[in-house]
Amino acid sequence: MKEREIFSIAGFAECARITRDTLLHYDKIGLLSPESRGKNNYRRYSNGQLAFINFIRTCQALGMTLAEIKRIKTQRTPELIDKLLEQQVKHIDEKIEEWVRAKKLLATLKKTIHSVLHVNEDAITVQFIPEEAIILGELNDYHGGKTDYDAFFNFYRSCMKKHPAMDLNYPAWAIFSEERIKRKDWVWPDRYYFYNPEGHDRKPAALYAIGYTRGGYGQGEELYERLLDYIDANGFEICGPAYEEYPLNEFCIPEDKDYLMRVMITVCEKKADKTSK
Repeated sequence: MKEREIFSIAGFAECARITRDTLLHYDKIGLLSPESRGKNNYRRYSNGQLAFINFIRTCQALGMTLAEIKRIKTQRTPELIDKLLEQQVKHIDEKIEEWVRAKKLLATLKKTIHSVLHVNEDAITVQFIPEEAIILGELNDYHGGKTDYDAFFNFYRSCMKKHPAMDLNYPAWAIFSEERIKRKDWVWPDRYYFYNPEGHDRKPAALYAIGYTRGGYGQGEELYERLLDYIDANGFEICGPAYEEYPLNEFCIPEDKDYLMRVMITVCEKKADKTSK
């Protein structure tokens, strides 16, 4: 290419891989104007201006607006651009972390929904469930007139305080202690938790008696009764907490009466009665 080649607006747009209208807009806002005007006031651009088109394109790829590019147009120095690039690298790193967290959330939600797509909702089964990472809340406090709603919000406030950088957009579920289940007290949970691959707590690997029912939050009394009858009739006993979850909830079901509730009660085989002969 010649040291100084002059292009018509059509030729310059073709070389720069942009449209004529874009060049007219750049001229209008004072970002890039023709280097000269030919006969009949035709716009003329130089090959040197192609480099500035690349500068604009690079800045846009970094997320900068045309107004921001215009502001640094006359002030750019190697030091300024180096600082700008460093800021953009930091911004991209933050975005990468954000998208990674979002991907983990979506994977968890997908796994939860997939786990019940083909389940027999009328059956009760006993299954071994491997250990899973969770965020576990503190014991709920119901003193002084506090309700399960107070406990629920305290759970999220506590999580935000303990894990300020962690994604907390996971659905929260309930835990009832072994003692509570045995005395049939499953109205307000002892704790809340949610699955999170970054969680430092664990839902232990164990045998669980698992059952399902349809209905809104807290409407599982009939299911708990069926589970207790099944556990007793099939040679098992309760030996740990119960986990109450809603794999199909408002995220994918329009009516709360159709939510799918899953209860998992920790069980083990009944111990032989040493007094029996």
